Amino acid sequence: MGDIVIREASGQDAKELIGYRKRIGGESDNLTYGPEGLPVTEEEERGFLQRMHEDRHSVFYCAWKGEKLVGTGSLGALSGRMGHRSELAVSVIKEEWNRGIGGELMKKLIEYARANGVEIIDLEVRSDHARAIHLYEKYGFRHIGTSPAFFKIGGRYVDFELMYLDLR
Repeated sequence: MGDIVIREASGQDAKELIGYRKRIGGESDNLTYGPEGLPVTEEEERGFLQRMHEDRHSVFYCAWKGEKLVGTGSLGALSGRMGHRSELAVSVIKEEWNRGIGGELMKKLIEYARANGVEIIDLEVRSDHARAIHLYEKYGFRHIGTSPAFFKIGGRYVDFELMYLDLR
């Protein structure tokens, strides 16, 4: 892990992030998108990263191995009466799975949440994604239910576990 640097994303990372999402979208069916990535322009991505930076209950981290983007982790603030909560997302390129990058991103996100007044962190994860569920449990996340048919991929429904971490 000594060769991995985790830092907050900036607008300069927009193009790299768009390519990264296309890559990871094609490497597994664990995400809300496939190899097409997300339909955003570099300008839209820069705006998204700026909004994340400005909201104290949100943050977007990138994990770098040299010049290569190998992972991301984010907290996205919810609004209104849910403003005490943030949603967590973590991803790592397949060639770097099981090397501790996801765990380091988790630590950094939870530290950020504690320091910035986030009271509850929510996440959703495929019910059959045992490695990810184990990682989340390791950091104190608890199961609160299952959402049936959360994804539909190629005519097949996939259930998701709903998990949360209470920081109060």
